[in-house]
Amino acid sequence: MSNLLELRNVTKVYSRGVINANATIALQDISLTLKEDEPTIMTVAGESGSGKTTLAMLLLGFITPTTGEILYRGKNITTLRGKDKLAYRREVQAVFQDPFAVFNPFYTVDHLLTVPIKQFKLARTKAEARKKMEEALTAVGLRPEDVLGRFPHQLSGGQRQRINVARALLLKPRLLIADEPVSMVDASLRANILETLRNLQRDHGVSIIYITHDLTTAYHIAKSIIVLYRGGVMEAGDVDTVIKEPQHPYTKLLVDSIPWPDLNRRWGEQQIKVREGGGRSHGCPFMSRCPAAMEICKTQPPLYELNSHHTASCYLYSQQPEVVRERLSAFLPS
Repeated sequence: MSNLLELRNVTKVYSRGVINANATIALQDISLTLKEDEPTIMTVAGESGSGKTTLAMLLLGFITPTTGEILYRGKNITTLRGKDKLAYRREVQAVFQDPFAVFNPFYTVDHLLTVPIKQFKLARTKAEARKKMEEALTAVGLRPEDVLGRFPHQLSGGQRQRINVARALLLKPRLLIADEPVSMVDASLRANILETLRNLQRDHGVSIIYITHDLTTAYHIAKSIIVLYRGGVMEAGDVDTVIKEPQHPYTKLLVDSIPWPDLNRRWGEQQIKVREGGGRSHGCPFMSRCPAAMEICKTQPPLYELNSHHTASCYLYSQQPEVVRERLSAFLPS
C-alpha cells in the first residue's frame, strides 16, 4: 500500500536577528502518513500560534522544513522538478481562511476558474472549459447561472468560499489543505461548506487535512485529530474519543472552552495556572500553563499509548507503553 503523503520528523524553526539570534520552534518533530487508497479527513487543531498554519505552508511547499522531509508519493517535495512538480502543484490544493482575499475585485468569478484551466491545460476549447467550470460549481452546491459572470462583491462569503473549493476541485486534487475554511463564514453557511468538504472526500476520493481551532466543526467533519500546542503534538487519535474523552490537560482545556447550549453550565471552569519556566525549548511546551505540571515535565514527554486509537504526550500516563513518534499515524483512523 503506497503513501500519498509522508512527513518524517519535520521541524520548522524561525530565526530573527544576526548577533543575538532568537529562534522560535513553530513545529517540532512531526511525523504522519496519509495512504494513497484510503482517503480521509484529518483535523489538525490548536490555538493561535500552535503551528497549524506553518504545517499548511510546509505541505503546500511554500516554505521548507528546517529538518526532516516531506514526501509526496515517495518523492521529497523540495526536490521536485518539471512534470513531477507540476503534478504536485495540481494534485495538492488549498482552501484558505479568508474567502475575500483570494479574489481580485476587478475580475469576475470566471477569471478565477479559467486561470487553473489554462495553466494546467485542462480544456481544449472554451466550451469544454465552460462545462468543467459548471460541473465544479454544481459539485459544491452552487448554480452556475447564479455566480458565473458576477464580481466578488456581488456574492456572499459562503458563495465565495464554495467557489474556492470548486476551483480546487477543477484540478482533481488528491489532497486538499483546508486552513480554517469556515472561520470567516456565517454560522448558517458553515454546515453547507463542511458538507461540501465531506462530499469531496466521499465522492471524489480526496484526502483532506482540516486545520482549525474550532473543535466543534472538527468533531463533525473529521475521522481523526492531532492536537498541537507550540508546535508539538499533545494528543492524537480518533476524533470521537479525543473530544469526548480528552486525556491531555491542554486538550481538556480546549474542550472546556466550548460554549454549551445550557445557561446553567459554565465553560472555561478549569483553572489555568501560569508559572515561571516551562519554555518551548525545554521540556513539555504546555508546562507553564498546565494545572498538573510536575518536576519531570521539565524534560520532553514521549507519546504514550492510551488505546489503539488514542495517544497523548503527557507524563500522567507514564505507566502506559511509549509510542515512537514515527508511528503516530497508526493511531489515526482513516
